[in-house]
Amino acid sequence: MYLEFLKGIIFFKDLPEHIIHALSTKVKTASFKKGEYIFHESDEAKAIFFVKSGLVKIKKINSQGKELIVCLKRAGDIFAEASLFCEPNTLYPGTAQTISDTEVLYLLTSDLEEVIAMNPELSVEMIRFMGAQLRSFTSVLRDIALLDVYGKTVKTIERLAREFGSKTAKGVKIEIPLSVSELANIIGSTRESVSRVLSKLREQDLVSMDEKNIIINNWCDFCQMFVETAEY
Repeated sequence: MYLEFLKGIIFFKDLPEHIIHALSTKVKTASFKKGEYIFHESDEAKAIFFVKSGLVKIKKINSQGKELIVCLKRAGDIFAEASLFCEPNTLYPGTAQTISDTEVLYLLTSDLEEVIAMNPELSVEMIRFMGAQLRSFTSVLRDIALLDVYGKTVKTIERLAREFGSKTAKGVKIEIPLSVSELANIIGSTRESVSRVLSKLREQDLVSMDEKNIIINNWCDFCQMFVETAEY
């Protein structure tokens, strides 16, 4: 039933069809309304998830309730892959909450681990994927730690545009509606600071807003400004 969808997942796409078929028989599905939680970081990690439709944010929350959005996941993306091959009673590394109505597929880690153990090709693809994820997270952490709020905002907008942007007549539009608070939670700063940076970028005619969607008016100018900011 989910064979074709799984074939489109990055670390399944090059696997023999019999392996993907074996996985498809173990897939389960769940639907969530906007704002609902798929799991909390206090829950025991028991599954790996695939976004079939909608949008999910993975976040960390500190004891004061401050939220940091670690990443965004859209249709075809994977999350909670760090749940694989963990010790018993291991918790999810973050909290998953929907940004829009969302449908997910999921595999119990025990089921996926069983298939991986019998198919070395899949374990190699998983290691490659998780290595790429680690490099991406390392870059994000570097930006959060080393750049000022202006640089972090520019870098985050550039990264979101590369991941979720589309070319329009007005420029490169980030096809995810984000409030200033949500953008600030991705950047790791305050709403007020990010709002000031966005105002400055609009004054420079580098970005504009289409409701909650950010548009980079001139990609080349923006990237050049980003290079200068990154070197700052």
